[in-house]
Amino acid sequence: MNHWLVKSEPFKYSWEKFNQDGRTFWDGVRNYQARNNLKAMKEGDLVLFYHSNEGKNVVGVAKVVKEFYQDPTTDDANWVVVDLAPVESLKNPVSLEQIKAEESLKDVSLVRQGRLSVMPLKAEEFDKILEMGS
Repeated sequence: MNHWLVKSEPFKYSWEKFNQDGRTFWDGVRNYQARNNLKAMKEGDLVLFYHSNEGKNVVGVAKVVKEFYQDPTTDDANWVVVDLAPVESLKNPVSLEQIKAEESLKDVSLVRQGRLSVMPLKAEEFDKILEMGS
């Protein structure tokens, strides 16, 4: 299993809305590195949901329920989506400041490549963020 982090601005698509919907396709990715990360996601992979811009917190865990396919919001074949479903909310949101302050997380893309919207995490990084949010 692989582990990922996806970012969403809460005013565009919040964790609360995601939970109400119960499932969504992850669209709007227009960066080739993020697109390649979507293409690498496999059904069953776990995904941290991060509120960007407002809040700047990891707020929940989702899972990949359908692997990549053509983004239905565009005719451009370069862009793909995956389907995600919520798994659980974190008891305590984990802030970007907490992540930056944690030595074991200094190399995560959230810190090194702040604008990347879909990024891989090592299993131990994923587990550490979950531990911080429990």
